[in-house]
Amino acid sequence: MRILIVEDNEAVSKVLRHLLIQELHCEVEIALDLASANTLLENNRYFVVVADLNLPDAPDGEIAQLVMKSYQTPCILLSESLDSHQRKKLLKLGIVDYVLKENRFSYEYVAKLIGRLQKNQNVKVLVADDSVVSRKFVRLLLEQQLFQVLEANDGAEAITILNATPDIQLLITDYNMPNVDGFELILKVRESFSREDLAIIGLSNDTDESLSARFIKNGANDFLQKPFVHEEFHCRVLNTLDSLDMIRKLWEKANRDYLTKTYTRRYFFNKHSSDVPDSGQFSVGLIDIDFFKNVNDTYGHDVGDEVLFEFASRLKAAFDQHFTVARFGGEEFVVAFKGLDGHKAYTMMDKFRQQVEMTPFKTQAGELNVQFSCGIAHVESTDLNVDNLLHRADLGLYQAKEQGRNKVIFD
Repeated sequence: MRILIVEDNEAVSKVLRHLLIQELHCEVEIALDLASANTLLENNRYFVVVADLNLPDAPDGEIAQLVMKSYQTPCILLSESLDSHQRKKLLKLGIVDYVLKENRFSYEYVAKLIGRLQKNQNVKVLVADDSVVSRKFVRLLLEQQLFQVLEANDGAEAITILNATPDIQLLITDYNMPNVDGFELILKVRESFSREDLAIIGLSNDTDESLSARFIKNGANDFLQKPFVHEEFHCRVLNTLDSLDMIRKLWEKANRDYLTKTYTRRYFFNKHSSDVPDSGQFSVGLIDIDFFKNVNDTYGHDVGDEVLFEFASRLKAAFDQHFTVARFGGEEFVVAFKGLDGHKAYTMMDKFRQQVEMTPFKTQAGELNVQFSCGIAHVESTDLNVDNLLHRADLGLYQAKEQGRNKVIFD
């Protein structure tokens, strides 16, 4: 990512450059005035331009016009002060945001904003509103922040789009809509999408003071009263998505193993606790890397961690798209084959075993040959819970080790 700073104040440009490189690990170039900025823009493509509103050769914000109109590049403006007329003029032009040069926090905000813009390119937002004018206005504001925007005429169409596009991260919905209104939409959406999956912001020009609380109680993350100013809209959207990112990070910490990024033992049991008594097509594979202790004793724990990470990566590549891969601890992993009988699970796992055996692991200690043993168990009428099934898989794993390891045993 390449960023251009256009600033005649050397102290400001140095602070900004340092923060951007430190926080975003990006390339940063500096221009002192409009003319030198134009030369750089002619020869380079920038992700965003951060520019002073009042430059020596462009005292009235001409830099924004140049950057956005001539080079179609997002622009963030810096200023010592900004009156109401200038603010409205700049917002109408379509800048990403303006930042007053007040203290270090102002420049930290710029770095945070650019980081958010980088993420926004991969974020899909659905706008549900029966008013074309209102919908297009919200779409314009979102596209200024580089979001991918989808539109729905009402709540019913929004549900159809959400079901067809499950990777939408934010729903912005009006209250008064035909067929399915904003409240009904949120209630239906929350039946399928948790707060970790999808954030929701409600909108309305209704004067009912209770709307905000009702939206949030129904499952929305935030609410905005129409008409709203650009800055409040952007702040609410960005804060909502930052909160969504934080929730997801906390979820990942609770449910993903810190080293291998596979699921944890806790997640495995929570997800599959009801699958054994209710499913006739459910199998598990309990895996143990052969002689893993020797790797740690011979090459050290750093190399051991490399082996665990690589093994987990291969395991996920082979099975994670359709099944659950979890680390139970140490060198022990489990795969839940929901929808497969034991014979099919055995065939898939034994094929994976052969692939692991034939392809050495690259580590800082050189290439290492890695093998594993596995016990496969399929649900039977005697299995009352996941623990029973895992116990049988563990017996199969024990047999595999007793028979010389590097084997898959189907109980």
